[in-house]
Amino acid sequence: MRKQKRRSRSSYSQYSSPNESLNVGNNYQPTPRRVVKPRESKVNVPQFLGKYDVEAYLDWEMKVEQLFACHKVSEERKVPLATLSFQGHAMYWWTSLEREKHIHNDPPIQYWNDLRSALRRRHIPSYYGRELMNKLQRIQQKDMIVEKYRQQMELYMMRACIREEEATTVARFRSGLDLETRDQVELLPYRDLNDLVQLCVRVEQQILRQSSSKRESSHSRSHKKDYMEEEKSFENKNLLEPSKESKELAKNKEKSRDKGKDAITPHTSTKTSDIKCFKCLGRGDIASQCSTKKVMILRGHDTYSSQEESTTSSSSESEDETRLQTSNVELVYPYEGELLMLRRILNSQPSGTLSQREKIFHTRCNVSKKACSLIVDSGSWCNCCSTRLVNKLSLITMPHPQPYHLQWLNKDEDIVVSQQVKVKFSIGKYEDQVLCDIVPIEACHILLGRP
Repeated sequence: MRKQKRRSRSSYSQYSSPNESLNVGNNYQPTPRRVVKPRESKVNVPQFLGKYDVEAYLDWEMKVEQLFACHKVSEERKVPLATLSFQGHAMYWWTSLEREKHIHNDPPIQYWNDLRSALRRRHIPSYYGRELMNKLQRIQQKDMIVEKYRQQMELYMMRACIREEEATTVARFRSGLDLETRDQVELLPYRDLNDLVQLCVRVEQQILRQSSSKRESSHSRSHKKDYMEEEKSFENKNLLEPSKESKELAKNKEKSRDKGKDAITPHTSTKTSDIKCFKCLGRGDIASQCSTKKVMILRGHDTYSSQEESTTSSSSESEDETRLQTSNVELVYPYEGELLMLRRILNSQPSGTLSQREKIFHTRCNVSKKACSLIVDSGSWCNCCSTRLVNKLSLITMPHPQPYHLQWLNKDEDIVVSQQVKVKFSIGKYEDQVLCDIVPIEACHILLGRP
């Protein structure tokens, strides 16, 4: 039986074709393999507002390039990611730029280098490179610390794309240091810029410690001096001022004395206080019972009287009082000098009523170191200045804001007052400046009316 089965299998294999064994000609097809693409990482680009700030734009550009390099962003995704971060005015600028390129059939911006060049043309001025070079040449430490000074210099060099040898950079850094720090660092050895910066930091800390210790010592000395002065003043006060017990004893003694006096003379003071002596002008005695007796001493032609001494002492006291009163009052005399003005003699007889003339105050004043006559008239309504004074002293005139006509008593024609002048005068220590109308007056140089 086993032999027959083997034969049947062999006979079946002989008659079967190779295509049938491979299932060729059937509708079955193998499934294709899936190509798995690498998953791109999510990139969070910082926002850009599009302000005209060169430093802000350069910081944003540097940060974006660091993110692209870190996440290995493809060139196709760089422009969309960067433009998605635009906010505010930057977004409006980008949409208008795309619209213009579409209208003019220009190719759109697809690469990061093209977008970066467009942004730089917009936000970085043409003079920025020259300005950076000037700042780098003039950089000084001044009030900055050493670390801040180094960072500022390196930032200028990076922004200006300056590449120079390290020895040149070291010389540039050393020349801008503070004078005290530079003098101490030049005596110490260093190999490169990092060693120099570390030495400068140590020297700076040492200088700060020394200055702080000096301040503390000076403050302690001043505090000690103040404390010693206070102690001395306190001791002097204790020596000069009596104690409280001695003060109380003295007060009690004075009170007891006053009580004794009041007890002895209560009636006599009330009676004799109203009596006045006509000889010595004192109170409490009559002229016949005057206690101050008159003594006369004759020595040749010289005489001496005790009564005259009392009168002279009282008169001297009154004179001292009057002197003190007059010393507080300032006496101002009119300005003395040649009065270069002719006056007309009045032929008319003075009237009996002098009410108007009594209100006129006449004096002399000083105008530009010249003696001038001045009248203060309370009946006048304006301040006037003589044309002769203006011409002689060459004063600066100005047009009158409201010109008016003036009629003299002895003339038929009117006079138009159309000019004004500011006159600065002084009477003693008093100085003032008055705006006057220019009028051809001859009675005085300056006429002041009521205010």
